[in-house]
Amino acid sequence: MVSRRNVLKSGAALGLFTLAGCAPQGTKASSAPATPAKSIDVAKAGAVTLTMLDFWGGDVASWVASAVKGFQAKYPNVTIKRTSVDWGQLTQTANLRLKEKNPPDIITVNNGWQSLGTLSKAGLVLNLDGYSKAFGWDKFPSTILRQTQFTSDGTQMGTGSLFATPVASSSLIGLYYNKTLLEKAGADVPTDLASFEDACAKAKAAGVIPIGYGSQDKGSSTAILLALQDLFGDQKKINDFVYSTGEVKAADIGMTEAAERLKSYQDKGWLTPNHAGIQYADAIDAFLKGKSAFRFEYTGTLAFKGNQKQEYGYLQLPQATGGKVVGTGASTAVALGSKCAHPDVAASFLDFLAGPQTAQYVVENGLLPLLNDVKAPADNPEFGTEIAGQRSLDKDNGYVPYFDWSTPSMLDTLGGQVQLLLAGRSAPDALVKAVQADYDKFQAGR
Repeated sequence: MVSRRNVLKSGAALGLFTLAGCAPQGTKASSAPATPAKSIDVAKAGAVTLTMLDFWGGDVASWVASAVKGFQAKYPNVTIKRTSVDWGQLTQTANLRLKEKNPPDIITVNNGWQSLGTLSKAGLVLNLDGYSKAFGWDKFPSTILRQTQFTSDGTQMGTGSLFATPVASSSLIGLYYNKTLLEKAGADVPTDLASFEDACAKAKAAGVIPIGYGSQDKGSSTAILLALQDLFGDQKKINDFVYSTGEVKAADIGMTEAAERLKSYQDKGWLTPNHAGIQYADAIDAFLKGKSAFRFEYTGTLAFKGNQKQEYGYLQLPQATGGKVVGTGASTAVALGSKCAHPDVAASFLDFLAGPQTAQYVVENGLLPLLNDVKAPADNPEFGTEIAGQRSLDKDNGYVPYFDWSTPSMLDTLGGQVQLLLAGRSAPDALVKAVQADYDKFQAGR
């Protein structure tokens, strides 16, 4: 899944797509390459040019450019030619681009049924099982690895073969806080749900808006609900629901409890007043200007500058029952086109994108690393708290996927239900029923 900041800033220019290094192959293009990865010697592969089509723009593009440069410096015989397009454009046309006469060797893909599932089923991306053990990808946290697995017939998600790999960067949903406003309210930095809600009550009493929020945009309005769901839902059940095992209902994944909690925050006056008329960008701007004590948000979205790096912090709250940390998080998935003429070299580049050197590039550009232990910059304590939150999820293997992967229309359904709930035109049970109806409709048709 692409980071939310990348989505929001999607708009990278469509460049010329130059092809080299690809050649049409057989119809069984998605089969695992026969070449053992352990025998790959990129330096001896001769002159190789790989083409990469991606949706990385904005700040993300900077670390990607560094990774390409780093790989080419390590292997001067390899040239990687990137073309970056808008996230939505690539997601909607990936299948067509991979069917072209000269398709890309490497491509970023959206997780979920609507993208990676379709591509793997059609044999348009390579099955990477042949590389997984040799490169050590099978040692990645299972809750991360599962996000890029499909059965070869495309009928099951979150199990089966590996059709893409994560990169050394991630995006999470967590809780940001403003230190000055907490001090004004006489509240400590929370450590769990109870202390968070205690801090909200104190903030309200002190005349501080407890939770910054804007619900005009459906998609972004759901972050707070999904963060609360992670506190109440069973991790395995949330995963199983999103991955469509057919064994879990929407009423069993913490959604009801999360909706009830969110409604209670509305009733207590803890959300930004008149949030229904506040656009996402304005809500972000208000939080960065110190208008509220907390905000549930995707990491990589808030661009902290100057003193804000000292003023703000980030939390990955443990579950309401205590102990384990469960949170929504994912990395961008990168796949190899089935017609790639140099899959061994291309797979080596995927491994580089998931490795420690790339993780360092990610951190240097102010984004969260993944899969690697990278030291936080000493002059940016806010970013240090984000990395600490990331590590707590790594430690507990506590990732759950983005909930909208469950069906192509789920984000729209959920956002609309949140708006109705907070407008007093619906109830938590109705929200959950709508989620189940959306899910059932999709399952019946796939």
